[in-house]
Amino acid sequence: MRHYAILRLLLASFFMYFAWPLIPQASSQLESIFWGTWLVFFMLVVGANLANLLQLNDPPVMEQDYEQRYRTHNY
Repeated sequence: MRHYAILRLLLASFFMYFAWPLIPQASSQLESIFWGTWLVFFMLVVGANLANLLQLNDPPVMEQDYEQRYRTHNY
């Protein structure tokens, strides 16, 4: 399911493309907090999808094949 991770990265990049010019225009503290949390959420999305692409974490159980589940859970 690597293509889903790539699509999520492309979607996040698309949103960043439109948001980036508006970030320096934040004039109030509330706007700065909003953009700060938005950037943190963006970094979490990018990090999670890069970890998925680089296979740093195991895929969900429903996406694992039977032999891989049997090998990891067989004692």
